[in-house]
Amino acid sequence: MRFALYGNTYTTKLKPFVQALVNKLHASKSTLVIHHTYYDLLQHDIYFETPPQLFSSANTLSTMADVLISVGGDGTMLSTIKYVQNTDMPVIGLNAGRLGFLANIAKDEIDVAIDALLNNEYTIETRSLLRLNTTLNLFDGFTYALNECTIHKRDSAAMITIHAYLNNEFLNSYWADGLIIATPTGSTAYSLSCGGPIVTPDCANFIITPIAPHNLNVRPLIIPDNKTLKLKVEGRQNNYLVTLDSRSQTINSDFEIILTKDQYSFKTIKLNNQTFFNTLRNKLLWGIDKRN
Repeated sequence: MRFALYGNTYTTKLKPFVQALVNKLHASKSTLVIHHTYYDLLQHDIYFETPPQLFSSANTLSTMADVLISVGGDGTMLSTIKYVQNTDMPVIGLNAGRLGFLANIAKDEIDVAIDALLNNEYTIETRSLLRLNTTLNLFDGFTYALNECTIHKRDSAAMITIHAYLNNEFLNSYWADGLIIATPTGSTAYSLSCGGPIVTPDCANFIITPIAPHNLNVRPLIIPDNKTLKLKVEGRQNNYLVTLDSRSQTINSDFEIILTKDQYSFKTIKLNNQTFFNTLRNKLLWGIDKRN
């Protein structure tokens, strides 16, 4: 089996875990491919039996590997989207971060996870992607989000007004610090912290969650993901922030934001002993009560 390895950062405290992963892959006679900047971080601290191949783009990766292993937290896993894009290559997350809803393989489960992959003891989950449609050349053309798109006021400026239209039908004018449009995957991220609902990954929905709304009766709303959402922003300041997952850019209020479900999807690997509800209970500490 051919494995690709990707990470954003590396510290010496991760050496035992990354080395164990590399050793396991070598022991299984698997092909190892590493992102070129991640290899730069590893090469002086991690021992490789044979020099690994390197990749730098989605075009090269698609011909070199079958599975991409993300080493880090959920943010690292989000950044893998630009390398798998429309290739249908599945991604598995080794959690070297903190909470880890997406990157949910613990560091002490490396052997079990690799064995499960080699023995085909897993399923592939399909996660919806949100697409930002605009006439501007934003985000270097990479206008996809796995978690959410957020419209937000800049700095400490006064709140903004976001006019929302669903399939060109007026929905609402949100007076708030901003607005989150989340996928089911992103329902456990920023949207959840702002009072949004948890949605299971297989739902065909998006969630509209206001950030600190001026009117307290404006609540999060779940909409079908086959709708087109159009947003127009106004406020005292002419500029505001648009984010896709962890990436952000400043644009002005002259432009409309149009959001749709993308035709492609993100593939994640779920081991057979994992379920979404187990993850919720473990990560959110459900049931941790002395009465249980």
